[in-house]
Amino acid sequence: MKKKNYESISKNIRKNILQTAMMAGSSSAHIGGALSLVEIISVLFEDKIKKSKKKEIKKLILSKGHACLVLYSALKHFKFLTQTELNSFEKNGSILLGHPVRNISKGIEYSSGSLGMGLSYSAGLSHGFNLSNINHELFVILGDGECNEGSVWEAAMTISHHKLKNISVILDMNGFQQTGRTQEILNLINLKKKWKSFGWQILSINGHDFSQIKKAINKKTELPKIIIAKTKKGAGVKEFENNNTWHHNILTKSKYQQIIKKIN
Repeated sequence: MKKKNYESISKNIRKNILQTAMMAGSSSAHIGGALSLVEIISVLFEDKIKKSKKKEIKKLILSKGHACLVLYSALKHFKFLTQTELNSFEKNGSILLGHPVRNISKGIEYSSGSLGMGLSYSAGLSHGFNLSNINHELFVILGDGECNEGSVWEAAMTISHHKLKNISVILDMNGFQQTGRTQEILNLINLKKKWKSFGWQILSINGHDFSQIKKAINKKTELPKIIIAKTKKGAGVKEFENNNTWHHNILTKSKYQQIIKKIN
């Protein structure tokens, strides 16, 4: 697919994130960590998720569930969700909450809330598919702050031990978590060496570069792979970039109208 098409998808998803956050009103929304994933999600859905079949399953597990707006916006773009459903985000009776609730018919594969659980879930899922001889690819999106959780490393060790090579982790390395910079809160030191020591193949990319993302997610490996994607929190909205105020905040109508003009 041409870069121009990925750019069009990303632009639409980014606009959906902002509009949906604005419509959430005083409920507020996690905005920064959703924006950092836009290019990754665009390529992943276009190249993989939308092509999932019964005998060749491709699933996205959003372990960093607070970034749900990027998932919901992609599901709207690829017609899993309607505009009405997207507009209902965080409203009474909505199927779209502040963390995803599993709804297979709508493309939501995993219920998240407590961080660090998505990789363990994926290990069980992949093992089950292997026992049933079902071809599959699982893409698990983790946050760098999420790697503070011990359960991430238990799952990483288990996946490597059982040679579950159909699992690919995409690590959104935007350098922030809820209360500040990841380096200052709990320094992860050398993530590449850590994951390599757990038996994973390491790929490092610019998480906003379509060609690098495409190459990484399509690369076949003999080991489970982790794609360490360097991203900007709040990417695509200049005043939100690397500004942790927008980790979770209220996007007013006036602020929305101001920034959407720069994206249109």
